[in-house]
Amino acid sequence: MNIQPHIERLQKRFAELEALIASPDLFNDNVKAQAVLKEHAQIKNTLAISVQIIQLEKSIAENKELIAVNDDPELTALAQEELPTLEEQLPKLRQTLLTNILPPDPNDSRNTIVEIRAGTGGDEAGIFSADLFRMYSRYAETAGWKIEVMDSSPSTMGGYKEIIFTISGDDVFKKMRFESGVHRVQRVPATESQGRIHTSTSTVAVLPEAKEVDLVIRPDEIRVEVCRAGGPGGQGVNTTDSAVQILHIPSGMIVRCQDGRSQLKNRDKAMNILRSRLLEKKQDEENAKYAANRKQQIGSGDRTEKIRTYNYPQNRITDHRINYTMYNLEAFMEGNIEELIGALQVADVELRLAELDKS
Repeated sequence: MNIQPHIERLQKRFAELEALIASPDLFNDNVKAQAVLKEHAQIKNTLAISVQIIQLEKSIAENKELIAVNDDPELTALAQEELPTLEEQLPKLRQTLLTNILPPDPNDSRNTIVEIRAGTGGDEAGIFSADLFRMYSRYAETAGWKIEVMDSSPSTMGGYKEIIFTISGDDVFKKMRFESGVHRVQRVPATESQGRIHTSTSTVAVLPEAKEVDLVIRPDEIRVEVCRAGGPGGQGVNTTDSAVQILHIPSGMIVRCQDGRSQLKNRDKAMNILRSRLLEKKQDEENAKYAANRKQQIGSGDRTEKIRTYNYPQNRITDHRINYTMYNLEAFMEGNIEELIGALQVADVELRLAELDKS
């Protein structure tokens, strides 16, 4: 793939930003100034990486030449020792460059709402939903992110019919966006007495958290109902009218939140979920206008698409979108999912760059 046109585009944009920063008028608008300075820093970093790659490629070529000539044993030995390290650095830098070349997605830095729902499989599907929640919680902990449960509906056997939670931190949506879709598990359920392998599913939806400025929901567009919360949570939860259900009349969308004891906090959480769902719907409609092949893209977020299989008897995880297989299921379910997230990001970058090349 020829990335030189993309580098030239960035160099041109960098010159424009330099001119903007040199103008004192820019700082009359603090919001615009911050955006320009941020973009300037990002492009400066990307161009610096491109220079690093050129220098690294030159060093690799020089070392290979020294090894081939073999005139000086001492220099040859040093070149042979240094070459593997240089060659190991190169693909990582190239991937970082490719990622940085792409226009940033405005949703990448947003906090994220994740909704996990049990699919086919009865109690086992609920248990698997709980396993997925635990997996994402461990991953978030490793990444330094914060998780807050917004709403949950427990099932029997310690699982969840549904659990909705927010993840806040740096670049959450940038990584979590690839988790939307149907997750399939193949294993012997705890409820199975004869040792037979069952197949169950859970659906994951990943939404960028919407802000009030993203879209306006008028008071006359919603109907708010309060009722007594149900399920576990103790006497304080179950004896107060703290659960909130909001109907968005234009879309027919219903959101319910009962996780906290405060009716006001539950209302705020429900509005946050509703706003994020409506934002996703709006963005999906806009994307459909410009990308007829959106379902073929890695980050399509199609909730009916079977994206991944967790096969316990074979200790195997397979992501069907990129035909990527790993054999470390136990560690994966403990939150060690970064390798697969990275592979999905690589595939997504390649697709998006190919689209840029066509345009």
